[in-house]
Amino acid sequence: MTYCCGVLVRNGLVMVADTRTNAGLDNISTFRKLHIFEEPGHYVMAIASAGNLSVSQSVISLLHEGVEDHEAGERQQLRDSRTMFQAAQLVGRAIRQVHQVDGGALEQSNVNFDVSFLLGGQIAGGPLRLFMIYSAGNFIECTTDTPFLQIGEHKYGKPVLDRAVNYEMDISEALKASLISMDSTMRSNLGVGLPIDMMVVCPDTLEAELKYRIEPGEPYFHDLRERWSAALRAAHASIPRPPYLKNGRPAAGADE
Repeated sequence: MTYCCGVLVRNGLVMVADTRTNAGLDNISTFRKLHIFEEPGHYVMAIASAGNLSVSQSVISLLHEGVEDHEAGERQQLRDSRTMFQAAQLVGRAIRQVHQVDGGALEQSNVNFDVSFLLGGQIAGGPLRLFMIYSAGNFIECTTDTPFLQIGEHKYGKPVLDRAVNYEMDISEALKASLISMDSTMRSNLGVGLPIDMMVVCPDTLEAELKYRIEPGEPYFHDLRERWSAALRAAHASIPRPPYLKNGRPAAGADE
C-alpha cells in the first residue's frame, strides 16, 4: 500500500508520498515513490506512484530511458515533453507499453496490473499543472474547484483535504494540510509509513523550492502529529453533547 497526494494552489504545487511497500510483521520495505525530473530554468516535474512496485519502476525507467514512438522510429524521454499535457500523455504511453510487455505474464500469475501516478510540475512557457494517470494510461487534471489529487490509500486523508484545502490558500498551509492528511492515513493504515518524501514548486521558478525527506523522529512532523491529535480531542470536547440521550438512555420523544 501507499499514499501520495498533490495539492495545486495559486502560488504553488505540493507533492507528498510515503515510502512503505510492505507492512508485514517482520517485512517492511522502503522504496522511493516520489521521483523528480528537473532542469532548472527549463522544467521541473515530479511523479508519485502507487500500486504494483515492479510496474511503477518499469514505467519510471522508461520515462528516463525513452518510450518508443513507433511512428517516428525514436524514443521519447519525459524531459523531451514541450507541455505538461504532453508529459501526461507520455506517462500514459509508458504505462501501456509496460502492460503490452508484462501484462500477460502478470495475468497468468494472478497478479493485477495495478498502478497509478500523480504527475505535477511546470515546463517553460506553460503553467503549473497536476494530473492523475490511471492504469489504462488515461488521466484527469486537477482543477481550482478541487485543487488536490490522491492515489493509493486515499480514503483516510481525503476528509482533511476536503475541509482544509482551497485554491487561494498559501503554499505553506497547503504543505501543512498535506502532512496532516498523511498523518491521518498513517494513523489508520499500517501500509503507509515513514519516511515521507515531499516537493514544493512555486510558479515560474522552474525548479523545486523544496525537496525533503521526513525521517522517523523528525521534530516538526512529530510535533505536527501531536498537535493535530490534541486539536481533534479539544474540538470534540468543545462540541455540545447530542440531546438525544438522557442519563445514558434515549431522551423522551427520541426515536428508538
